[in-house]
Amino acid sequence: MKYVLVTGGVVSGLGKGVTASSIGVVLKACGLRVTSIKIDPYLNTDAGTMSPFEHGEVFVLDDGGEADLDLGNYERFLDIKLTRDNNITTGKIYQFVINKERKGDYLGKTVQVVPHVTDAIQEWIERAAMIPVDGEEGPADVCVIELGGTIGDIESMPFIEALCQFSCRVGPGNFCLVHVSLVPVLNVVGEQKTKPTQHSVRGLRALGLAPNVLACRSEKPLDENVKGKLSQFCHVPVENIFTLYDVSNIWHVPLLLRDQKAHKAILTKLDLLSLGEPNLRKWKDRAELCDTLHDPVKIAIVGKYTGLSDSYLSVLKALLHASVACQRKLVVEWVPAADLEELRAIEAPNLHGKAWNMLKGADGILVPGGFGDRGVQGKIIAAKYARENNVPFLGICLGMQIAVIEYARSILKLQNANSTEFDPDTKNPCVIFMPEGSKTHMGGTMRLGSRRTFFHVLDCKSAKLYGNVRYIDERHRHRYEVNPGMILELENAGLTFVGKDETGRRMEILELLTHPYFVGVQFHPEYKSRPGKPSAPFLGLVAASCGQLGRLLQSLSHSDMRTHKDLSINGAPKLNPYQNGDNNKRAYGLYSNGDGVHA
Repeated sequence: MKYVLVTGGVVSGLGKGVTASSIGVVLKACGLRVTSIKIDPYLNTDAGTMSPFEHGEVFVLDDGGEADLDLGNYERFLDIKLTRDNNITTGKIYQFVINKERKGDYLGKTVQVVPHVTDAIQEWIERAAMIPVDGEEGPADVCVIELGGTIGDIESMPFIEALCQFSCRVGPGNFCLVHVSLVPVLNVVGEQKTKPTQHSVRGLRALGLAPNVLACRSEKPLDENVKGKLSQFCHVPVENIFTLYDVSNIWHVPLLLRDQKAHKAILTKLDLLSLGEPNLRKWKDRAELCDTLHDPVKIAIVGKYTGLSDSYLSVLKALLHASVACQRKLVVEWVPAADLEELRAIEAPNLHGKAWNMLKGADGILVPGGFGDRGVQGKIIAAKYARENNVPFLGICLGMQIAVIEYARSILKLQNANSTEFDPDTKNPCVIFMPEGSKTHMGGTMRLGSRRTFFHVLDCKSAKLYGNVRYIDERHRHRYEVNPGMILELENAGLTFVGKDETGRRMEILELLTHPYFVGVQFHPEYKSRPGKPSAPFLGLVAASCGQLGRLLQSLSHSDMRTHKDLSINGAPKLNPYQNGDNNKRAYGLYSNGDGVHA
């Protein structure tokens, strides 16, 4: 096994995750199998209890692991399925060590950071690196490890020491360290400054790690004299110093690495020089296509955490994948849900008017997941507006639940209909707490991970978008569900639950069959979206929002005349909706990449 470690210096937010993902893309394009590990130095065992404002979105894995959003970057870029063990946190490591100590596994020894914690970190890395994540048998060839935080952070010290030991243990031909640092330009002087990177590398070397490659973040490409200065003071060859300058979209980052021959520097360090040049032709086509799109499709995201776009990172990526597939330029309108409520018209009329103008000017409306009652009434208002005005609508998790609440209030005339999450004493509970959930422990107690949904209505938009399969597997993260006791009443009133779980009692997908596109899903389809394979519900929303849904559904309905059984492979459904042939793919802008790497 070969290992590439990516560290960061100077400031946080430089894009270590995108850099690590892009390195994986380039190595994969050279013919290597790649896996990834993210190390987060915080004491939480996982990201599940963290506020999106604190740490961005919580990314959910197939096995139910709640992880850092960078694992979403890895999955999208590399088209792999990671596990909870691919995200290492300080909390996980200390919990592992303490459990061993309580069982007596250390045979009475004094348990210390060195060697017990550092040994546990190394063992975890080796174990996680061996897990197949690309659908093939056996371990990958290369594991890309990203160390979160910034060099010098006190909480990172045990991991730094463990990685120093690990680099010696695996040997120089099996370990490559890539350091991502900042080369700023001061407006007053107008030249690229190397001192921040020099200090960062000096700190890294003082801790026992010497970088083999420098990936320098800058607004513009590095001047040659700047590279020479960095080489001299950081002890890194000039040919191993690369610029990750600002680009129009992140799909260009692997191309930057390839064009600067970063793969040669890494492969040389890993003794893999026999490999050929990376084939990124399809990747380049997609990046350039994204830049050339001009016809806009405007999607309003009505949410609670609109002040931080990373809170909905996977939703944004899924919308981007779908918009590129439809050959439209994505324009996102961030609508704070609370600003749509009547009370805000009194408190802040300007914000209220701005929110309504964005909502009414959108081509489609998306209500994502969330927790807590802030902004819920605004989300209900958005769902009602979309339903009554035939505006394409997609509700995800809580977004589906509020669509049910709105329908019960408006159509069934149950004015006090609500979720027990927001009103535990409501007389008409449309949404209830799941019986197996825990009301005392927050972490890891939700319905998490990949679950199966069966289509009960085949002649619906959702089933067609998924390729007319019998069932699908999507990732979940929720504590509340639509009340099974109200389903018959809701369906008799016209709200159709087209997808349910294996018991038939959990509602997974709802549709208004007479609406141009009104879909709610209890799961989170954004987590499995890929550029070459955009998520079906998102593709439906964007296609409906730009007038392409009718042609798309017609194309998909004629694309495969096989039985539903034939559409399953090895017991798993075919999730790729693009079964319509190359001509139709080109006609609708549905591009799959063919080289096995996805953003």
